Amino acid sequence: MTDEEGDVVATGDLMAAARAGDGAAFRALTGPYRAELQVHCYRMLGSFQDAEDALQDTLLAAWQGIGAFQERSSLRTWLYRIATNRCLNARRAAGRRRAKEWDVPDVEPPEPSRLGEVVWLQPCPDALLEQAPPGPEARYEQRESVSLAFLTALQLLPPRQVAVLVLRDVLGFRATETARMLDTTADSVNSALARARAALERRRPTGRSPAPGSADEEAIVARFAHAWESADVDALVRLLTDDVFISMPPIPFEYVGRAVAGRFCADIFAAGRRFDLVPTRANGQPAFGAYLRGTDGSSHGTGLYVLSLAGERISALARFESTVLPWFGLPRTLPSR
Repeated sequence: MTDEEGDVVATGDLMAAARAGDGAAFRALTGPYRAELQVHCYRMLGSFQDAEDALQDTLLAAWQGIGAFQERSSLRTWLYRIATNRCLNARRAAGRRRAKEWDVPDVEPPEPSRLGEVVWLQPCPDALLEQAPPGPEARYEQRESVSLAFLTALQLLPPRQVAVLVLRDVLGFRATETARMLDTTADSVNSALARARAALERRRPTGRSPAPGSADEEAIVARFAHAWESADVDALVRLLTDDVFISMPPIPFEYVGRAVAGRFCADIFAAGRRFDLVPTRANGQPAFGAYLRGTDGSSHGTGLYVLSLAGERISALARFESTVLPWFGLPRTLPSR
């Protein structure tokens, strides 16, 4: 018996056991797909927490329905069908898009801007994203398909267009497969895909960012960290593009432009506030855990900063709440300096 034949037999045995109610067999069957399904849910929903909930709903539905699975498609395709429809239900659910109150003390909030409606956006650790590369027929590179700009653009599309674009252009499913997953026709899928592509193309970033881990990226990131930790507003402003965009989900405010961003940074560092930064990566982008230095010498986590780069400048900075720090293996506090 060849290795391939042995794998088929082993999978068949696991399927039979799972249908008979063997939870361990079910976990062995679905385990290889957990990470990519979670990333799929994250792309669909834009929220790391919502993606985890959708993944659990998907696995529960698969466990309950495994007895009726007739293997007309692969197990992976069947799981994606369940996950996609669970995410579509979540996208339609009321109450998901909740904004929070402004929470930056002694800093004047800006006027709401045109992009403030994506208040549910959350970052995702690169460690998870690397376990779910795009399909071989993907239209997008791995880094672009998980970037915050891409995730934001997806959230502004109608739910069905999001599903079609992710299934076709990120995961590489054929139009007929996608149509079966969504209980529609291939013509309908192709029509929705054309509209989704056009909408995303209008929002696609124009600047080319340095390659992850490259000397160019490391140089920009190091300059940002030094300027932020030393509260050097002038140095920070020199690093920004003219149309830099600063957002703070789930707070529905943004700062747009170097001058306004500079005033925001100056307000942040007012009254002697100083920060320590711990590097990490989120959404294929450089990121930092931010810690406010206390009078006792320790530093307390205040958030996660994710940088978007364009050429040799920073084109966007997203600040997320400190509750996301554990997702990146970062502590709530740093010991005394």
